[in-house]
Amino acid sequence: MSGRAFALLGPTASGKTAAVERIARALPVEVISVDSALVFRDMDIGTAKPTAAERALCPHHLIDIVSPEQAYSAARFAEDARRLIADILARDRIPLLVGGTMLYMKALREGLSDLPEADAGLRADIDRRAAEHGWPAVHAQLAALDPDAAARLEPNDAQRIQRALEIVMLTGRPLAESYARREADSPLPPMTVLSLEPADRAWLHARIERRFDQMLEQGLVDEVRMLRERYRLDAGMPSMRCVGYRQVWAYLEGLTDPLVMRNTGIYATRQLAKRQITWLRSMPIDERVDCMRADAMDRLLDRVAGAG
Repeated sequence: MSGRAFALLGPTASGKTAAVERIARALPVEVISVDSALVFRDMDIGTAKPTAAERALCPHHLIDIVSPEQAYSAARFAEDARRLIADILARDRIPLLVGGTMLYMKALREGLSDLPEADAGLRADIDRRAAEHGWPAVHAQLAALDPDAAARLEPNDAQRIQRALEIVMLTGRPLAESYARREADSPLPPMTVLSLEPADRAWLHARIERRFDQMLEQGLVDEVRMLRERYRLDAGMPSMRCVGYRQVWAYLEGLTDPLVMRNTGIYATRQLAKRQITWLRSMPIDERVDCMRADAMDRLLDRVAGAG
């Protein structure tokens, strides 16, 4: 082996799982999931978790590692992924990092500064303001304090607006300054970063709609109902803020009807894909592969097989 790691990034529904299957059938890879939703146990349908058959093709890491009652951070991912990369290389196999949580990759490659811990009192104040005036009003408050941070967030992106405003209010400085670059504890091996990105956003939107409908047909609502019975959850936990789960939770609470749940779930997934593509455009990528191309999977395999 060359001692090189690979990363395959892309927005949701871009074909990353199919690419892994193609690569795993040809090369001795081990997958390290770069996905903030796949870490949760018993959340299978709504996360499009790889099937048992897909996972049998090669070892998969950082999937099903925490309870939906727990949290998993970018800093913890960086620590876990760094250890796994070293272990996989020591087994003379190829580390293949796959996913769409771009903050995790940033944490791994650049490191994250020490951010303030969550402040329960401040978060409660922010939530009260949102309940009274709506998240767009809270977004406007963030824009007044940190215009750059607000410009990167949608006015209804409750989780990220809350955390951004919390950090700005606790530190008294723009969010970008809190994410100061720092040297990693130990150097990473050479890493080739590939991305799957569609040339036509409408193509991705259609795939997202089909996949969300498939999730509903496969029993997403029953999955969330089971999670609510099995675990002590609330709507504010990271697991239940995942796209799809948040919308089904609202439906089960009687806040929406089935059509609204479906439409808001599809819209939220499209917004997630939009954010992921925005991240990718700002990141150093060694090769961007159009996932609409018929030979996209072959191009990815050739790049991994031919490196080093």
